[in-house]
Amino acid sequence: MLSVSIASPATLTLPPKPKSSIPKTSFTGVRIQHLCPQRLPSQATFFRQPSPSSSVVMMAKREEEMKEIRAKTTEEINDEVVELKGELLMLRLQKSVRNEFKSSEFGRMRKRIARMLTVKRERELKEGINKRLSRKLDRQWKKSIVVKPPPSLIKLREQEAAEEAEKSAA
Repeated sequence: MLSVSIASPATLTLPPKPKSSIPKTSFTGVRIQHLCPQRLPSQATFFRQPSPSSSVVMMAKREEEMKEIRAKTTEEINDEVVELKGELLMLRLQKSVRNEFKSSEFGRMRKRIARMLTVKRERELKEGINKRLSRKLDRQWKKSIVVKPPPSLIKLREQEAAEEAEKSAA
């Protein structure tokens, strides 16, 4: 609902304002005021909070993923971390050349890497490895990594080779 009030110079009373550097004016114009006592139903559903049941399902998925990660050996975790970091690099390259990609993949991969590294650190703590030694072992592990292309790049190369083989056969 919209209300309009017109003030005349004689009836206009203003509360005292703190002194400021802005000069006072003698403007006597139209004041338009928007009165909306409550939100409309369509606006209330626009900024919806997730329901508690959906957050429970998400928590269950995370717990299931953590169980899956904990079932792996440390070497398997290390290999998968390297693969995921390669995939993350490929996503960054796709973003830089402005190819189509799912931006949600960045967060999903980073979170998966973080979960794997968390499980790896939990195992180190059980073995009694302190933080300093853990970082030293991490540096040694990173130096020993053999650089290999990520699985998505391997799949892309295989597809290109198959297409070339079809073209040469035809």
